[in-house]
Amino acid sequence: MAAMSWVRVDAALASNPKVLALLSERGGDHALCVYVFALGYSAQQGTDGFIPSIALGLIHGRSRDSSLLVTLGFWLEIPGGFEINDWREYQPSDEEAQRRSEKAKKAAAVRWSKKRPELKAVK
Repeated sequence: MAAMSWVRVDAALASNPKVLALLSERGGDHALCVYVFALGYSAQQGTDGFIPSIALGLIHGRSRDSSLLVTLGFWLEIPGGFEINDWREYQPSDEEAQRRSEKAKKAAAVRWSKKRPELKAVK
Protein backbone atom coordinates (compact mmCIF):
# COMPACT_ATOMS: atom_id res chain seq x y z
CA MET A 1 0.00 0.00 0.00
CA ALA A 2 1.32 3.37 -1.00
CA ALA A 3 0.26 6.34 1.05
CA MET A 4 -0.72 9.40 -0.93
CA SER A 5 -0.81 12.88 0.53
CA TRP A 6 -3.50 14.11 -1.87
CA VAL A 7 -6.79 13.06 -3.43
CA ARG A 8 -8.73 14.28 -6.48
CA VAL A 9 -11.97 16.12 -5.77
CA ASP A 10 -14.26 17.40 -8.52
CA ALA A 11 -14.17 21.19 -8.76
CA ALA A 12 -17.95 21.07 -9.27
CA LEU A 13 -18.52 19.11 -6.05
CA ALA A 14 -20.77 21.82 -4.57
CA SER A 15 -23.21 21.64 -7.49
CA ASN A 16 -23.14 17.87 -8.04
CA PRO A 17 -26.75 16.54 -7.99
CA LYS A 18 -25.85 13.75 -5.55
CA VAL A 19 -24.23 16.29 -3.22
CA LEU A 20 -27.29 18.54 -3.43
CA ALA A 21 -29.51 15.56 -2.61
CA LEU A 22 -27.26 14.65 0.33
CA LEU A 23 -27.32 18.20 1.66
CA SER A 24 -31.12 18.23 1.53
CA GLU A 25 -31.19 15.36 4.04
CA ARG A 26 -31.08 15.87 7.80
CA GLY A 27 -27.44 15.37 8.77
CA GLY A 28 -26.36 15.46 5.14
CA ASP A 29 -23.78 18.15 5.79
CA HIS A 30 -22.04 15.88 8.29
CA ALA A 31 -22.27 12.92 5.93
CA LEU A 32 -20.64 15.01 3.20
CA CYS A 33 -17.72 15.74 5.55
CA VAL A 34 -17.45 12.00 6.24
CA TYR A 35 -17.38 11.32 2.49
CA VAL A 36 -14.54 13.80 1.95
CA PHE A 37 -12.67 12.44 4.98
CA ALA A 38 -13.14 8.93 3.54
CA LEU A 39 -11.46 10.02 0.31
CA GLY A 40 -8.48 11.22 2.32
CA TYR A 41 -8.43 8.10 4.50
CA SER A 42 -8.42 5.81 1.50
CA ALA A 43 -5.66 7.76 -0.25
CA GLN A 44 -3.52 7.93 2.88
CA GLN A 45 -3.98 4.25 3.72
CA GLY A 46 -3.71 3.05 0.11
CA THR A 47 -6.98 1.09 0.28
CA ASP A 48 -8.14 1.85 -3.29
CA GLY A 49 -11.48 3.18 -2.10
CA PHE A 50 -12.21 0.65 0.65
CA ILE A 51 -13.36 2.00 4.01
CA PRO A 52 -13.43 -0.69 6.71
CA SER A 53 -16.46 -0.51 9.01
CA ILE A 54 -14.12 -0.33 11.99
CA ALA A 55 -12.52 2.83 10.55
CA LEU A 56 -15.79 4.78 10.40
CA GLY A 57 -15.02 6.53 13.70
CA LEU A 58 -11.57 7.55 12.44
CA ILE A 59 -13.22 9.61 9.73
CA HIS A 60 -15.76 11.07 12.19
CA GLY A 61 -18.54 8.91 10.75
CA ARG A 62 -21.65 7.45 12.33
CA SER A 63 -23.96 4.71 11.12
CA ARG A 64 -26.45 7.38 9.97
CA ASP A 65 -23.75 8.93 7.78
CA SER A 66 -22.84 5.59 6.19
CA SER A 67 -26.52 4.83 5.59
CA LEU A 68 -27.03 8.15 3.82
CA LEU A 69 -23.87 7.70 1.75
CA VAL A 70 -24.94 4.21 0.69
CA THR A 71 -28.56 5.24 -0.02
CA LEU A 72 -27.49 8.17 -2.21
CA GLY A 73 -24.81 6.22 -4.09
CA PHE A 74 -21.61 7.69 -2.69
CA TRP A 75 -20.60 4.36 -1.15
CA LEU A 76 -21.35 0.72 -1.86
CA GLU A 77 -21.80 -1.56 1.13
CA ILE A 78 -19.53 -4.60 0.84
CA PRO A 79 -18.36 -7.27 3.30
CA GLY A 80 -16.27 -5.65 6.00
CA GLY A 81 -17.10 -2.07 5.13
CA PHE A 82 -17.74 0.24 2.23
CA GLU A 83 -16.34 0.95 -1.21
CA ILE A 84 -16.22 4.53 -2.42
CA ASN A 85 -18.28 4.54 -5.61
CA ASP A 86 -16.19 5.20 -8.75
CA TRP A 87 -12.90 5.40 -6.80
CA ARG A 88 -10.97 3.61 -9.53
CA GLU A 89 -12.42 5.86 -12.22
CA TYR A 90 -11.19 9.11 -10.62
CA GLN A 91 -8.28 8.22 -8.32
CA PRO A 92 -4.96 6.60 -9.16
CA SER A 93 -4.70 2.98 -8.08
CA ASP A 94 -2.39 1.98 -5.25
CA GLU A 95 -0.05 0.45 -7.82
CA GLU A 96 0.00 3.64 -9.89
CA ALA A 97 0.66 5.71 -6.78
CA GLN A 98 3.63 3.50 -5.92
CA ARG A 99 5.06 3.92 -9.44
CA ARG A 100 4.64 7.70 -9.26
CA SER A 101 6.29 7.81 -5.85
CA GLU A 102 9.31 5.81 -7.03
CA LYS A 103 9.62 7.95 -10.15
CA ALA A 104 9.49 11.15 -8.08
CA LYS A 105 12.12 9.83 -5.65
CA LYS A 106 14.48 9.00 -8.50
CA ALA A 107 13.95 12.40 -10.13
CA ALA A 108 14.61 14.17 -6.84
CA ALA A 109 17.78 12.15 -6.32
CA VAL A 110 19.03 13.16 -9.77
CA ARG A 111 18.24 16.85 -9.11
CA TRP A 112 20.02 16.78 -5.76
CA SER A 113 23.05 14.97 -7.15
CA LYS A 114 23.48 17.80 -9.69
CA LYS A 115 23.37 20.40 -6.91
CA ARG A 116 25.61 18.35 -4.63
CA PRO A 117 27.94 16.10 -6.65
CA GLU A 118 28.79 14.04 -3.61
CA LEU A 119 25.24 12.64 -3.67
CA LYS A 120 24.68 9.81 -6.14
CA ALA A 121 21.46 9.33 -8.13
CA VAL A 122 19.23 6.45 -7.10
CA LYS A 123 19.27 3.68 -9.70
